[in-house]
Amino acid sequence: MPARSRSMHILTREQAAQIDRCATTNFGISGLVLMENAGRGASDLLCALQVSSPIVVCCGKGNNAGDGYVIARHLLARNYDVQVLNWEPPEKITGDARTNYLILRAMDAPVVEHREVSSNEFSHILSDASWIVDALLGTGCKGAPRTPIKQAIEAINQATANTLAVDIPSGLDCDTGSVPGIAIEADHTCTFLAAKPGLIHPVGKSYVGELHIADLGIPDRIIEAALSNTT
Repeated sequence: MPARSRSMHILTREQAAQIDRCATTNFGISGLVLMENAGRGASDLLCALQVSSPIVVCCGKGNNAGDGYVIARHLLARNYDVQVLNWEPPEKITGDARTNYLILRAMDAPVVEHREVSSNEFSHILSDASWIVDALLGTGCKGAPRTPIKQAIEAINQATANTLAVDIPSGLDCDTGSVPGIAIEADHTCTFLAAKPGLIHPVGKSYVGELHIADLGIPDRIIEAALSNTT
């Protein structure tokens, strides 16, 4: 499908996951490559938006957090003042996300662990930020966010910084656009490959801000092959 029609396409949670699986299993595009492309795409968007420092990247523990670590690395490479706030314990970070977490640690990047500082200190860091990147929860999450992610969302929403949500505002249901608990109130959302139903739902749209679609470097024929297996 041409790039223009892809940007108009809508992908459900399962369809997006199927494309990832197909790219990895059938074509050898690793999860690390997809994560790198996602993080690079979001960091390119931030630069295009002419963001100012300091930038705070808030991470959970899954692939969405991994995207956040990649974003932080690329912004650091471009000499932005970046700080990463980890809201989940490091031992809960696994897979490709952990690989990118360890890369940041090896770089001696500024990473602050939630359990090592008080909530007031986290709030202070957020209040000083010019931009906040929401990399807490991804499209796979369902239901109301629980502590500590619930606390993170509350703190981010209370901050005055501009907010970019990665893939979807944390707490917003990807497929329905519902908010079963609390969700990030983003100024911008950078989703990947195509919009998701929840991002264009009348309720969900109020949390999304301006919607941007970034490419993952997955050829059209892979997307078509994956979608043919979900219909």
